[in-house]
Amino acid sequence: MSSAAKTPIFLTGATGYIGGSVLQRLLQHPNADNFDITVIVRNAEKAKILESKFGVKVVVGTHQDLDKLETLAENAHVVFHCADADDLPAAQAILSGLRKRHAKLGDLPILIHTSGTGELTDDARGMYATDTIYSDLNVEQIKSIPPTAFHRNVDLTIMEADEQGYVRAHIILPSTIYGISEGPLFEAGVSNPHSIQIPLLIKGSLDRKRAGIVGLGKALWPDVHINDVADLYIVLFDSAVSNPEKTGHGWEGFYFGENGEHSWYQISRAIGEAMVELGLTDDPEPTPFSTDELIKYFGSEAAGNYSGSNSRCRADRGRSIGWKPRYTTDDMLKSIKPEVIAFKKKLEEKA
Repeated sequence: MSSAAKTPIFLTGATGYIGGSVLQRLLQHPNADNFDITVIVRNAEKAKILESKFGVKVVVGTHQDLDKLETLAENAHVVFHCADADDLPAAQAILSGLRKRHAKLGDLPILIHTSGTGELTDDARGMYATDTIYSDLNVEQIKSIPPTAFHRNVDLTIMEADEQGYVRAHIILPSTIYGISEGPLFEAGVSNPHSIQIPLLIKGSLDRKRAGIVGLGKALWPDVHINDVADLYIVLFDSAVSNPEKTGHGWEGFYFGENGEHSWYQISRAIGEAMVELGLTDDPEPTPFSTDELIKYFGSEAAGNYSGSNSRCRADRGRSIGWKPRYTTDDMLKSIKPEVIAFKKKLEEKA
């Protein structure tokens, strides 16, 4: 690529929580004029808004349109894959496109893929905290994560691609992301402003009129604000583009997103306190979800028990390239009441 050419960027998940936040950062980037950004979205109305209001190129399609994903990746020097961390066919289509690009142009494309610290979970069911803490600078520890772990089959496929040398692959693994996203893309109704983990607990708690918890809530997870996560993508992107030799990729390219950790009890208790303040319950103390409730609120017992698992890590690698997260676990706990208010309002609008 000549220095005069714009950097072609392809991003998935533009209408989502993470993808929307990353796209917003790219549009506000100091070098935004040098970016040629393309996204794929299902919704034709949102596509129109992205094109007319934000100047983004849009292909209307889904992640099941593997031929489109492959072509869009082939046409990009940088791919931000911010959508489903468990969609192996989609990841394979993106890698296939990047392989074609490398073969055709000799370009070494950059992939920034989204996974999650769900990879580190156990089956604690809220009954204990683990002593095992992962560091993303500890490559042998990262390699030791079993292939059966959440998200791992996709991550291993991406590692293989990096080893084959046709892509520089980086994987960001956010933890419990929190905060209601704000900014032009969210105000325009293009992107989803809410996370998944804490809102699932809130919605279940509102329905049962008492804060719910898995087991005793003793297990520990890291947390990270949506603004800090979006910053991590941009810090990594800037580093990968301007200083590739000093930016870890492949097995040295795992970047955890965390800035503190919490117990599940702390989250459920904060939900309970918010519900008491809003007159939705008379007792802030959470009570355990029954098996039937786990199925009702999370889709299955196993999915519910995920909210009682341990996942402990330290984001050492991101910090080593200049990432400076600002929000703490205290901020996470303070963010819960506004989320409870938001979901209470949504329930009232449906009623």
